[in-house]
Amino acid sequence: MEADQQFIETLVKAIVNNPGDVKTTRTIDERGVLITLDVNPTDMGYVIGREGQTARSMRTLLKIVGAKHNARVNLKINEPVGGRAPRANQMENQMVDTSAVDLNI
Repeated sequence: MEADQQFIETLVKAIVNNPGDVKTTRTIDERGVLITLDVNPTDMGYVIGREGQTARSMRTLLKIVGAKHNARVNLKINEPVGGRAPRANQMENQMVDTSAVDLNI
């Protein structure tokens, strides 16, 4: 396992409640190194963080580790199947008060 992949895996395992479910894959292409992260769906909030701050910080640290080894490293966090609902579906399920605009003409 490469240093960048080992780094992100160790970091994420320290954050989540289910460290046994943390899996990373490392692929290399013309744009650099891509590390894909899979975690337990219940741990997704810990990995992303409030407003994405934790994920952003992990990406920054990973780029520093990559720069140390002369590699361009990116992190992709796989969202679990059936993850977030699209915004349109969320709006359909909410009750909207239209009494202010209802006109009885």
